[in-house]
Amino acid sequence: MSNAIFNIAIPANEPVLGYAPGSPEKAELQEALKAAKSEVKELPAFINGKRILEGEKVSVHPPHEIKHTLGHFYRGTQDHVHQAIDAALNAKESWAATPWQERVAVFLRAADLLSGPFRAKMNAATMLAQSKNAYQAEIDAVAEMCDFFRFNAYFLQEIYKEQPLHSPKPTWNKLEYRPLEGFVLAITPFNFTSIAANLPAAPAMCGNTVVWKPAETQIYSAVVIMELFEAAGLPPGVINLIYTDGPEVGDIVFKHREFAGLHFTGSTGVFRHLWKEIGQNIEHYRSYPRVVGETGGKDFVIAHPSSDAEQVAVALLRGAFEFQGQKCSAASRAYLPASLWPSIKERLLADMKTLKMGTVEDFGNFINAVIDERAFDKIAGYIDGEKENPKVEIIAGGNHDKSEGYFIEPTVIVTTDPKSRTMEEEIFGPVLTIYVYEDDQWENALKLVDETSPYALTGAVFATDRNVIDQATKALRNAAGNFYVNDKPTGAVVGQQPFGGARGSGTNDKAGSALNLYRWISPRLIKENFAAPRDYRYPFLGE
Repeated sequence: MSNAIFNIAIPANEPVLGYAPGSPEKAELQEALKAAKSEVKELPAFINGKRILEGEKVSVHPPHEIKHTLGHFYRGTQDHVHQAIDAALNAKESWAATPWQERVAVFLRAADLLSGPFRAKMNAATMLAQSKNAYQAEIDAVAEMCDFFRFNAYFLQEIYKEQPLHSPKPTWNKLEYRPLEGFVLAITPFNFTSIAANLPAAPAMCGNTVVWKPAETQIYSAVVIMELFEAAGLPPGVINLIYTDGPEVGDIVFKHREFAGLHFTGSTGVFRHLWKEIGQNIEHYRSYPRVVGETGGKDFVIAHPSSDAEQVAVALLRGAFEFQGQKCSAASRAYLPASLWPSIKERLLADMKTLKMGTVEDFGNFINAVIDERAFDKIAGYIDGEKENPKVEIIAGGNHDKSEGYFIEPTVIVTTDPKSRTMEEEIFGPVLTIYVYEDDQWENALKLVDETSPYALTGAVFATDRNVIDQATKALRNAAGNFYVNDKPTGAVVGQQPFGGARGSGTNDKAGSALNLYRWISPRLIKENFAAPRDYRYPFLGE
């Protein structure tokens, strides 16, 4: 199949449905939620196209309704890891030899299936098992996943078009884009179903085969992703989904000669540990592994006195509390000018009083539950610790309850110490800490933003003065890989805002762009001489 008959146009982003009262998508989603809750689903691992139901049985519960059982998965063994690696390596030659058009066709079909018959099912799985409201699930589990598949297909086509600029006669120079030599390990988080799909899919689209280890709290929707891949025609063994504990997976994978790359989203601490393991085994690998990671964040909003107080307040609420702050990009610390603080505070607190919290099945709830008890206890510990701190005031929220589900009120803390614990450490929950600075301390506030956190994922500046915007953009150039001007620091869209950060936030390989795909290919230059020399002598050797 040639480019002449298979040319991928620049995709459009998948429309985000609104789920307004009376809409057909709301009715369909409500039916999907009922259907999912009406059965206890067995959640298999997928190895070489086979469903595996063996190992320690673990029940899955909605975080907002912990007494209800959605299903069971079976925590895998070391044998599952070996089987998944073998399946990936056995599928490698055939998949790598498959024309790129045929590979991307699988994921283009997956996108169309997802935006159609799989839409309600994928959203329902994400809502129930990860406690996302309908709109947050729609943005993540459908729109962004579709965008990853469609845009990556386009980006890969454009990469393959890149060839040497010149082939002087009688030579022909060409670049071949090979997959990596070996298999790729994808380790994915709970908080974005789209990321869970993209981390194995992006390397696979490039011709790699993958062992996929998801977060246990995302397994319910991970199974739907695998069902989607199967329906789209993905051959057995290309992506293998296993549930073995992370340390057991790492102990086998990172000692395997054919380990070729790690695609990771998760905590900074875990990523650093995995990188050390890879480094300790570096002499055993066939090639140097590609290590790609998006990790933690302590994302900021800084407002200048020239900014609009209403816009700042709305950005803080949405940026900090959508999906309970369980986004790597969530606004977690804010630096606000004293002159605007009363107006920002009034609007923020007024809006927060209207927030409703509870089950995802009630579409009137903006806030749902945090992912599990471990997260609940960690977040609650931060909040309760600050209640005893004389330098802070909790002006909203502060309560939490896990009797029915893991519910934590959206909490706003105001501190007089810009280096306090909740200004520096990643909490990954619905907690926003605010430091109010004097208006004439703007430049010092910029320095605080840059120096306070070890992370550099996302951040936002609000200002009207153009010189101020330019000043902040330059001063904070290394403080955020995704920098927003007069907008909340969340909500990156594939094809619009490639996502990733540096410092303690990852390798900044920009998911949602061609930059990420380059990491999963190994180019080979082929030079062919159509009329090779027949004499070794160069002209300068003549008399």
